[in-house]
Amino acid sequence: MGENFYLFMIIALAALAITDLVVGVSNDAVNFLNSAIGSKAVSFKTVMIVASVGIAFGAVSSSGMMEVARKGIFNPEHFVFAEIMIIFMAVMITDILLLDFFNTLGMPTSTTVSIVFELLGAAVAISLVKIMGNDGGMSDLWTYINTDKATEIILGILLSVVIAFSIGALVQFVSRLLISFKFEEKPKWVGALFGGFALTSIIYFILVKGLKSASIFSPEVLEMIANKQFLFILSNFVLWTLISWMVSALAKINIYTIVIVMGTFALAMAFAGNDLVNFIGVPLAAMESYTTWSASGIDADQYTMEGLASAVQTPQYLLLLSGMIMVITLWFSSKAKNVVKTSVDLSRQDEGDERFQPNFLSRQIVKFSIKASENIASIIPDSILRKMDTRFEKPYVYVPKSRVQDLPAFDLVRASVNLMVASVLISLATSMKLPLSTTYVTFMVAMGSSLADRAWGAESAVYRVAGVLNVIGGWFFTAISAFTAAALIAYIIHLGGIWAIGALLIIAFFLIGKNYLSHTKKLKETKLEQKLERAESNSIIGVIDESAANISLAIKRANKIYTQSIDGLAKHDIDTLKKSKKGISKFDKEVEDLRDNIFYFIKNLDESSVSTSNFYISILSYLQDMTQSLEYIAKAGYKHVHNNHKKLRFNQIKDLKETDGYLDELFKEIENIFETKDFLKLTELIIHKQELFKKVDLKIHKQVERTRTDESSPKNTALYFSLLLETKDLLVATMNLLETYDQHANTKV
Repeated sequence: MGENFYLFMIIALAALAITDLVVGVSNDAVNFLNSAIGSKAVSFKTVMIVASVGIAFGAVSSSGMMEVARKGIFNPEHFVFAEIMIIFMAVMITDILLLDFFNTLGMPTSTTVSIVFELLGAAVAISLVKIMGNDGGMSDLWTYINTDKATEIILGILLSVVIAFSIGALVQFVSRLLISFKFEEKPKWVGALFGGFALTSIIYFILVKGLKSASIFSPEVLEMIANKQFLFILSNFVLWTLISWMVSALAKINIYTIVIVMGTFALAMAFAGNDLVNFIGVPLAAMESYTTWSASGIDADQYTMEGLASAVQTPQYLLLLSGMIMVITLWFSSKAKNVVKTSVDLSRQDEGDERFQPNFLSRQIVKFSIKASENIASIIPDSILRKMDTRFEKPYVYVPKSRVQDLPAFDLVRASVNLMVASVLISLATSMKLPLSTTYVTFMVAMGSSLADRAWGAESAVYRVAGVLNVIGGWFFTAISAFTAAALIAYIIHLGGIWAIGALLIIAFFLIGKNYLSHTKKLKETKLEQKLERAESNSIIGVIDESAANISLAIKRANKIYTQSIDGLAKHDIDTLKKSKKGISKFDKEVEDLRDNIFYFIKNLDESSVSTSNFYISILSYLQDMTQSLEYIAKAGYKHVHNNHKKLRFNQIKDLKETDGYLDELFKEIENIFETKDFLKLTELIIHKQELFKKVDLKIHKQVERTRTDESSPKNTALYFSLLLETKDLLVATMNLLETYDQHANTKV
């Protein structure tokens, strides 16, 4: 193949590099934004500015070409230029697809894991092609693959999971024992010592990790730091402890806030300075390969790539351009905010909306942990346990729903510990030349600190553990998918050449575009959709007034779900029935959320408000009865059509549509009453409830007659009776709800 073909590949790789930067930042933003956003130490805008400066500074001072892309996974001297280009193209196409997939799900994953296994998969595929072409055996594979380095990288990443989680938990536990949740009441010297430790760790992290190969410091200074690490760390600790004391005692500035801001800058800078090469290292290696090959005059399938084994400095303008793209993505990527939300939710101090459902493994882990905790507690004296418990006591404060979103997910101490521990671990691993993933380390430190801080209580542990297992499982899924997909794509490119590359690029950008549009649409729907709100008032009149909008919305959604279920069944339309199932699932979750909030609602009431709590509990109970009936109706219809049973007969459909008409008229009238809060009209509806029951009973009687004479389908008959009986239960729950409102609202008017 000619030079134009490889020039096209270089241009395509440049476009892929830009795309990879965008999806990569969306994924890795969680590394440096999690602690600052979760603690709300400073405003979101300030966090973004600090992180942006860190990214820009780190990108410019980046170490440049990623070694793992050049010679870390495979031995370049055993490959020719044509084969190297296929490997690089397969890696980049796979990388953007994988990262975009995880970003769309809102799940953080490791860019280091993805790039390592993509390089490994593509290199193995091309190596096997070479081996088969030379009539070699599988033992020859190790000639092409740098197995020692690949194994070291993989084991280092896996080991970092356990170490980061354990040390994060240990440091947070000790910090909380010493400082407690009432850290603001402690003497200034306590905060100064903590600030000294934290800032020393973070500064050391910047110098060793972030600027280890930058030209900002002379080689002599860096060598002095490396040779006299203990003296450097000790002098830094003394200096920053004094500064911390002066800042908190004299300037009245919260030292924990300063630690968080500095830590955010440090991690953002390290991300850009070190993880940047995960996104542009492969394209840059490809560009260098193309430059040396085109100057050689040798055919692409004859020119061997020994040149990749040497180090090459990346041009500064490319690093600056990459940094600008990363900063822009950080500000405008909604997917980045979604990924950060996952990490913050899993480490939240209080109960909230849990994103993950418990599974068998999470339940077993929690059960084992509880037993282990009880066994350990049994050997510790009760006096010590009580003393320890007081350090973890967090006073309960009822927060109005209008301020729930403004609350921090965790306090400044935990945010500081997260940043400090992550900084120390990454800097130590770097100084020891141990490879690891910054995503693994920062995420697992956050999970370990949240566990030690008792954020995973009995109410939330199974959900949080399930979430962590999902994220870790996602990383392993990344490794397997990256290896397999890159190997497959490399083989396809080997077979199809330029046509295969063109088709794969079109598919890749189509999928990314589709995911972007789908994600944008989902965000718009989330912003527009209405949701049942929790009651806050401590008087019955207030609760009646607050709940009116809830009931209006609930009735509107119940009407829509019921109509969708009947229409889907009448038309034998599985898509409509899926929508009704999805709608009732969301509706039921919101009602369940309101019921879960009863504890906090009752805690907010005074002693004279017993009737208020009884009223609120009653209406929630009737709402749940309604959702249960609707759920049965939606699922029964879906199951019938999904199993390809006979369509309902014309008379059955006609009767169901008539029943839907009765309910539609009733529900719209109820919706209007609660929208306008004209509760006096409820009495008239309640008076006529028996007429509605009689209409449904008449439909049941008609089906009994049909069954005795000409009905031939047991499935249809059973379904039809079930639908009508559940419809009657739905009406009973609705009328009970109206009677409760009529009794309380109209007696209070």
